[in-house]
Amino acid sequence: MSLSRGALVAGAALTAAAAVTITVVVWPDVSDTGRQEGTAGASTPSHASPSPTRSYPLSVAPRTIPAVREHIPARGPGWRPGPISAVVIGDGSGGLADEAQLLAKELKISYRGAVPARAGDVELALGTPGKGAPESYTLRTHDGRVTITGPDQAGVFYGTRTLKQALRADGTMPEGEVRDRPDRPQRGLNLDIARKYYSVGWIEDRLREMADLKLNQLGLHFSDDQAFRIQSDTHPEVVSPEHLTKAEVRQILALAGRLHIDVVPEIDSPGHLGAVLRAHPELQLRNTAGVASTGSIDISRPDAAKLIDQLIGEFADLFGGRYWHLGGDEYRALTVQNPAASYPQLQRAAQLKYGAAAGIKDLATGWLNDRAAVVRPHGLQPKAWNDGFFRGGIVRADKGIEVEYWTGKEYGARPPEEYLSEGRRVVNLNDEFLYYVLGQPNQFVYPTGKRIYELWTPLVLRGTQPVPARYSSQILGGRFAVWGDLPQAQTPAQVAAGIRMPLRATAQKLWDPRKPALSWSQFQALAGTIDKSG
Repeated sequence: MSLSRGALVAGAALTAAAAVTITVVVWPDVSDTGRQEGTAGASTPSHASPSPTRSYPLSVAPRTIPAVREHIPARGPGWRPGPISAVVIGDGSGGLADEAQLLAKELKISYRGAVPARAGDVELALGTPGKGAPESYTLRTHDGRVTITGPDQAGVFYGTRTLKQALRADGTMPEGEVRDRPDRPQRGLNLDIARKYYSVGWIEDRLREMADLKLNQLGLHFSDDQAFRIQSDTHPEVVSPEHLTKAEVRQILALAGRLHIDVVPEIDSPGHLGAVLRAHPELQLRNTAGVASTGSIDISRPDAAKLIDQLIGEFADLFGGRYWHLGGDEYRALTVQNPAASYPQLQRAAQLKYGAAAGIKDLATGWLNDRAAVVRPHGLQPKAWNDGFFRGGIVRADKGIEVEYWTGKEYGARPPEEYLSEGRRVVNLNDEFLYYVLGQPNQFVYPTGKRIYELWTPLVLRGTQPVPARYSSQILGGRFAVWGDLPQAQTPAQVAAGIRMPLRATAQKLWDPRKPALSWSQFQALAGTIDKSG
């Protein structure tokens, strides 16, 4: 959350040759501590056996963003699309038709479907499910053909992104074999559409950009104090005039699905509900003097839970998917000097529900747990902001809720090690590196890709210091976040330009957090070449 809401080879000539063998390669997993050491980019294992053809030098790794983790060099001309090239899919891999057709369109070659590969073709094929890391792939360039295999569709899709970028960068996919996989399972962009409206076309452009960077998660924060940005049938009265229709949301979701991107919807509560409360002032939290608490709903009232749960149920059905963001941050009742004295109705409700020793933070934690219980029957994994998880108290936050760590500055925020030592799983949205807050309020500055590229890793959850490597397996990944605090500060086009390099740097470090092989200036130049060629 943003503080202002309460406090974001080129090779030689092409030769075409004989048939290729589809190989699914499974390589041993590497401990995360080991992945933090050394230099990222292509490695050349000692077991690599170059082709006996010695008329070509040994190949080098394809140049892509993010960089491939491993490349086994070989001698040969590599591959580039020719006049008879086509994309085909292997036997039993019909589910890859979408990926194959997209690649054929991008490379301006034909798609021939599930037929045997010929000289000059690209073949996509699924390997044995479970044999290999999720989202991993093997890309083999040999005898004038390319084969991309993986244990799941997402992995094969990422292999097509590598091929596409390599051709953009150097015009050729180098001879040899790429073995690649992501370091973290959650990698993405978080977008505040509540305070700044973005068109469907703009959002779809970001989805395509993300897919080429092998990012797989788009967070959509669509409700806040300023606006509620998606059509609602259960409560049309809360919807802002400028909003996305459900048909437009389905259009976004359809594209995201084809690009292997999960969309994570968020209705933040019990704070950040100003747009909803304008239509329901009777549920506005007020102190003993009758002063309204901005954006906060009175969680002592049963009708408050009923309203929010109806909205959650409606939009959980609309979005489907895998995740739901509950919010949970910056509840105003917990930011005053004496919450119980200022909001006695909340204190009474807490004691009535949880006993005499309970307090308002217990009531807020119970609210979070109750909302998690609403989304789980929809098959959704709940998430919440870290400052919605409080230290001590009678009620403890459900261990199954993923912690989205953004800050250590807010009330209730604790050092990341506290969440990790409790066994909680965490997603990194460190506001020191990953928050792009429009207008730069509250001492925020627009993050630079250089700083992310050189200093940040998924272990750097708060400030600039990493947590101990023993917690690495609990850190699921991260998202770069755009917040619309001062929405007129930048146009959508300026936002897209401003986040371009930070997003690429974030993608690199989530795919492989080791020190990159390229310098920042080299990385920038590569990004420019790839993007210009697109």
